[in-house]
This record gives sequence, C-alpha cells and structure tokens, in this order.
Amino acid sequence: MHFARSSGILLHPTSLPGAHGSGDFGAAAYHFVDWLASAGQTLWQILPLGGIGPGNSPYMSSSAFAGNVLLIDLAELREHGWLNEAELVPHPGFQSHRVDYGLVHRFRMDRLRLAARRFCAAAAPTDYAAFCADQHSWLDDYALFMALADHHDWQDWSAWEPKLARRDKRALAKAAASLHDEVEFWKFCQWCFFRQWHALKQYANQRGIQIVGDIPIFIAYQSAEVWARQELFILDQDRRPAVVAGVPPDFFSATGQRWGNPLYHWPAHEKEGFAWWIARIRQTIALVDIVRIDHFRGFAGYWEIPASEPTAIHGRWMPGPGAKLFEAIQQALGKLPIIAEDLGIITPDVTALRDQFELPGMRILQFAFGGDASNSFLPHNYARNTVVYGGTHDNDTAIGWFEAATPHERAFVCRYLGSDGQEIHWSLIQAASQSIADIAIHPLQDVLGLTSDCRMNLPGKGEGYWEWRFSWDQVQPWHAERLYEITAVHGRCAMDRLSF
Repeated sequence: MHFARSSGILLHPTSLPGAHGSGDFGAAAYHFVDWLASAGQTLWQILPLGGIGPGNSPYMSSSAFAGNVLLIDLAELREHGWLNEAELVPHPGFQSHRVDYGLVHRFRMDRLRLAARRFCAAAAPTDYAAFCADQHSWLDDYALFMALADHHDWQDWSAWEPKLARRDKRALAKAAASLHDEVEFWKFCQWCFFRQWHALKQYANQRGIQIVGDIPIFIAYQSAEVWARQELFILDQDRRPAVVAGVPPDFFSATGQRWGNPLYHWPAHEKEGFAWWIARIRQTIALVDIVRIDHFRGFAGYWEIPASEPTAIHGRWMPGPGAKLFEAIQQALGKLPIIAEDLGIITPDVTALRDQFELPGMRILQFAFGGDASNSFLPHNYARNTVVYGGTHDNDTAIGWFEAATPHERAFVCRYLGSDGQEIHWSLIQAASQSIADIAIHPLQDVLGLTSDCRMNLPGKGEGYWEWRFSWDQVQPWHAERLYEITAVHGRCAMDRLSF
C-alpha cells in the first residue's frame, strides 16, 4: 500500500507535559496536535497504547486489547464530578522532564479508584453499558484478570489457585462475584481510556493529523490474553513459557536480546483461522489511522529461546505463519494501512513477505553511515514505498548518536549531508524529508536538538527508560517554522504559508 507523501513526529503520549507526573490525553495532547498542524506535519506516531509491563515498557503489555489506564486525563474526570480540585493537586515529587513511574502509578491509580467509586455510586450512563457490551469479547477476561492479579499481588497467574489458573468455569464465576467491585473498576478505567482517546483522535483527524499506531508482535506472559487463551501460546505442563521471544546477537547487543515474551503456538492460530489476530488488528485499526507492526520479521521466522537460557545466544530460527496470516487478515478486514518494521536480521523471506502485501518497510538514517555508498539505509537507495526515520524510540537522539559515532561515521555523514556537524539533527531531518520515501518521521527530541539523556529506550536495558518528557518552554516558535519550511519545500505539505 502506497501512502501519500507526508511527514510527522514520533512522540509517545507519556512524554507530553502535564501536571500529574506523566503525559496523558489531556490539554497538552490537544495542544501538541495544534503544534503539529502549525509545523506542517500530518502524522503523529506513537508507541503501543497498551498497559506497560516490566521496566515500564509499552511492548510488554498486560493485554493485547486494553489501553494504558495511566494515560487517562484526570482533569476530565473532575468535569464529571468524579474527582475534586483538591484531589488533582500534583504531588511535589513529580518531575517535568522525567516520569517517575512508581510515584505516577500510586498517584493516578488512587485517583482512578476514587473516581470509579463515585461513578459506580450513581446511575451509569448508557454509553458505558454500550461500551461494555461492545467490548465484552476481551473486556470481561481483562477486567477479571486484572482484579485477580491485584488480589494475588501480581504473582504470575500460573501460581494462582489451580482452578483459576486452568480457568475452571465455576472458579471463575465465584471469583467474578467476590471481586465484583474490582472488576467494575477495571471496566470503568477502560471506558474512560477509550472515550478520551477517541475524542483526542477525532480532534487530530479534524485538523488533518493522522495517528500512526504501533502493535507489538508479542505480549507479556502476565497478561489477560495468555491466561484466557493458553492454547494459543507455547506453554509447558506447569503453564509456564517453554520458549521465549527475542533476537540473536545484533547491532544493539553482543548477547542478543532476551525479551521473555511467550511465543505463539501458530498451528492453533491457523486452526481457528487466525481469529485472535484478526480481532487484535481490528481493535488497533479502530484506535489509529495507520498501524506499524513491530518486529515484522517474526512473521516470516522468529528467534526461539529456551526459557531456561539467561541470554538470547542459544536460540534457533523457527518458521512463522508467513503469508497465511496476512491473507486471513486481508480477507477479513480488507487492505489495511500497515507499516512493516523490518529492521534487524532481514532475510529474503522477510522481504518477500513484506513485498507480497505491498507493505512499506523502514529505513533508519543512524544506520546508514557505517559502510559505503551501497548501504540500504542511505537515502539514494530508497524505494518510494518506505518510511524513513532519523532514529526510532530504540535509537539515541541524533546529537547523542553523532557524539558517539565512529570517526568514519562522522566523516561520512558530514560529507553525505554537506554538514559541518554543528546541527546534525537538522541535517538528518532535512535528509529524511527530501528523500523519495513516502513518509518521513522525526523524533521530537531531534527537532528540539536534545542529547542522549533524552533518548526513549536502550534495547537490552530493562530499567531506567521510557521516562523522557519534554516541556513547552523547550519549544520555540522557530522550531515549528523551520520544520514547516523543510516539509513544505519537499512536497510533504502545502507551500501556501511560504513567501518567496
């Protein structure tokens, strides 16, 4: 699928400004949409919207369908009378440039519980009942899972009472009755999340901004779907992962990356016509306008690591579902706006799968300058049906990358871009924008010229990342003006605001 020539910004909502310790779907998100429009951008790329997992990663979600309740705008709940002004006073420990997840989680969850109690004490609006009915296929299992997980202090679900672990119907009914209020709390939170997100997305779409979402190929073991659909995952007799996901040694790590997610039992998925995956894609495409599928190569072949192995070194390549999965999705949902994250060890079968369905792949400028002119990440080697990034959430900022680059990389990038290196972040933005790639995405950190301490993630490091935030005092009028001019002259937005 070919996309219109366009440009956008990579920024997860947690990185937005806001009074309550992390970004959310509140006023700053709407202001950011306005800023995108003023800068000539028509795309807002985000990370997965699901609940965060170990290390606060949005790629280790507790559900493939539910949203991250920490993104709920608490101020909007006050407008309904479910919170009061005193309860919205920010905690003195909140930081404007970093998310303290422990503090944010306690503060926000306490207020969500207050709001839920007041909501449940009144007559529920009709749209709440409609939401619960429309989403029951995943919402009931999710809400019960979260209630049970809290009840068991987030002990792995396989260690719960055996009848609950194996989902005995009577045991589940008894648990749902005894934990009724807690189950309703989680349903209330999801209703708030979806209601607020759809309002924000509608606002963005009305201003010409499309949302580029992100769907992780894997989910966390401690998740509602692994518990609810155990037959779809490779588990041992104790209901623990027999093998786990990751990637072999690569650019990022000499020992590879052992992600630890359970792997799919693909024959079981195929037997049900890939219904679970179709439902997952349907849910995601209802939330965003374009879907980036993370670790696309895993659908052609994935790295299987024995669960007993501490690193990813001793794994093996196993065949994925390949075209069968995407044919089933296309038959059920039609041709979808999908971006394939085709980074890492890419073999001919991965490229063939991507091209069979005409999916644009990704090119990263930070990977372009380690070799010679044949490097596929250099702009002169792009195909049109491509999405180019200076860097992704897994990369350093442009300035941080340049400072740590080898002498060869620094010399090559400066010669290639005609840069003296003083504004390497803008040189990379310029290169991405003027390339033939249909879509160019710029991390906000690079627009603002930020250093390594503002990178979003460092692959293989389980702690201390996903925390970066910006503040509006870092954003000057010239940032939008310069970005607009670059975008306009390269045909990625209208030139009507330029004067010659």
